[in-house]
Amino acid sequence: MVIAVASQKGGVGKTSSAISLAAGLAHKGKRVLLIDIDSQANSSKVLLPNYPQIQKQHTVFTTIIERSPLPTHQTSVPNLEIVPSHILLSNTDVELTTAIDHREERLKRELDAVKGRYDYVFIDCPPTLSWLTINAFTASDKVIVVVAPGYFELDSIVQISKTINEVKEYFNSDLELAGFLFTMSDPTVNSKTSLQILRQTYTGSVLNTVIPRNTDLRDAHFNRQDIFSFNPKATTSLAYNKLIHELFQV
Repeated sequence: MVIAVASQKGGVGKTSSAISLAAGLAHKGKRVLLIDIDSQANSSKVLLPNYPQIQKQHTVFTTIIERSPLPTHQTSVPNLEIVPSHILLSNTDVELTTAIDHREERLKRELDAVKGRYDYVFIDCPPTLSWLTINAFTASDKVIVVVAPGYFELDSIVQISKTINEVKEYFNSDLELAGFLFTMSDPTVNSKTSLQILRQTYTGSVLNTVIPRNTDLRDAHFNRQDIFSFNPKATTSLAYNKLIHELFQV
């Protein structure tokens, strides 16, 4: 199963969710691949201690631009491999915009060649609706849309939902919405109201599991660890384990 983890807005816990889902399944003995196509490369920086030494030809940049095989690297987590990102990926959208030959399938073609080696593949998408995001959606079976409390965060869902439907119509008819994942939840009125509006507006599409705002997650990433390696008893660890069970019955 290939799952894109997406949001139109940054700072909503998208990358944290991609890392936590991938690492959580790997800790349970599943073979997992995480593909980082966010040019900020935060997933890569957390999971690869030697990331600063990795050259661009050993990142997903070479797959998107040169259509080379996916360069996989073993992470610090057993059973979890990653295809790292590169800062220059931020410039690739210009090239994909002017390309005319199956520009939406560059990731899918190379992923199809290797995905049989894994139980799960996650794609950490950029926080924009670009040709990179379309590549991710075209290559995926499902999309998890990450949403944090706030008016602008909720407003961004409309456009990303439209993009999912357009990719489904033109490039990937089998694409499904796995659900909206509410993150950074806290006891404030803003958080409670945002979740209520989300569930009322998208009835049946909001995942039951809610991810709390928690300093352990930030501290884990600061220490270049996933949350399960850092503190398996943290409230965020328990929440992501619950999410993994809800999504994959694992």
